[in-house]
Amino acid sequence: MPKINDLKPQMPAPPAYRLLDPDEASPVIEQGCEGKSDFVFVVDHAGWRIPRRLDDLGLPQSELRRHIAWDIGGLEVASRTAAALDAPLIAQNYSRLVIDCNRDPRFETSIATVSEWIDIPGNLRLSDAEIAARRAEIFDPYHNRVRALLDARLAAGRRTILVAQHTMTDLYKGVRREMHAAVLYNRDRRFAGLLLDALRRETGLIIADNQPYFVSDTTDYTIPRHAEARGLPHVEIEIRQDLVTGVAGQAEWARRLATALRDAERAFEATGSSGGPDPRVRNESERGG
Repeated sequence: MPKINDLKPQMPAPPAYRLLDPDEASPVIEQGCEGKSDFVFVVDHAGWRIPRRLDDLGLPQSELRRHIAWDIGGLEVASRTAAALDAPLIAQNYSRLVIDCNRDPRFETSIATVSEWIDIPGNLRLSDAEIAARRAEIFDPYHNRVRALLDARLAAGRRTILVAQHTMTDLYKGVRREMHAAVLYNRDRRFAGLLLDALRRETGLIIADNQPYFVSDTTDYTIPRHAEARGLPHVEIEIRQDLVTGVAGQAEWARRLATALRDAERAFEATGSSGGPDPRVRNESERGG
C-alpha cells in the first residue's frame, strides 16, 4: 500500500539559475593567442557590459560608463600594445560591478555593493545561486582561459611575462591623482622594477611606484594566482583614464608601453631571474578604479 507521501503530487525541481542568455556576449575576449612574444596580456576590467537579466544593476547608463564599472581605455591600450609585440591577450568582457575578476570570490569585495560613493542596488541581498552564477558564467571562464593559455605555454617550454593592464580615474573620492601611470607589484619586483626604470626615462612623465594601489592577496587575484603562484615574471600597469579615453592617447600609450616593455625584457634577460620575490610586507589598500 502506498504511503501518504507517495500520493502527493511531485513538484518539478526549480530550474537552475542562469545569468547569461544564449545570445549574450562571451565573457572572454581573445586576441593573438598564437603570438610569438614572451609577453601575455590580461585585462580584468575590460568591459562595461551588464547581463540582460540584471537590468543594469539598477544604475543609470551614465554610471555604467564611468570608472566604477570598467577600466576606461584599458582594453584598447592593451590590444594595441599586444599587437605591436605579437603577444596574446585575454580580456574580461563584463563589468567589474557584476563580479570583479581581479578579486578572490571568497571576499565580499568580489561583488561590490558600493563603488566610490555610488550604491549598487542590483548587488544587494543576492542569493547563493545568484552569486554562484556570476562566478560560474563570468569569473571562471575568464580565469580558466588564462590558466589554459599559461598551461599550454608551459607545456611548450615557452617563457611567459604576464602583463595585467588596468586604468585608473584621475579623480577618486575628491583626490586628484597627479601621476600619469603606475607600476604595481606584490612580492616580486624583478620585472616591475625594470619596467618602472624604462618608463621613468621619459622626461615629463610621472610614473608611480606601487601608488595609488599595490598588488596584494586580498585586493587582487590575477597576479597572485596566475603569476606569483607559477613564479612568472610579471607587472601590473595602471594608466590614468583621462589620458587614454581617445584613440590618439591610446595609440600614444601603446607605443610607449611597447617600447618600455621591450627595454625591460632585454634588461631582464641580461640580469636573469636572480633576486627573487620582494619579501617586504605592505599594509592593505582600497582598490576602487
